[in-house]
Amino acid sequence: MPLTDEEIDSAIKDLDGWEHADGALRRSVKFPTFLDGIDAVRRVAEHAEDRDHHPDIDIRWRTVTFALVTHSEGGITDKDVQMASAINGIVDDR
Repeated sequence: MPLTDEEIDSAIKDLDGWEHADGALRRSVKFPTFLDGIDAVRRVAEHAEDRDHHPDIDIRWRTVTFALVTHSEGGITDKDVQMASAINGIVDDR
């Protein structure tokens, strides 16, 4: 079930770097090098495969943007909040 805007706004207070924009949770991360960004994407992809919940990922040189929305539920769900937290753990541990 999709979260309300109030629930999303409350959840992202604990998610450093994330914003609620265009119907999704979004975070852009600038890495020191292109390969560091690619490595982070690989680690996020492995986690996403294990959870069967996949972010949209946009790579622009050293900047990687992650976007989360549960398309099958028609909005942002707890799964997206949990994945955002996991992504923070992966990309902030570099």
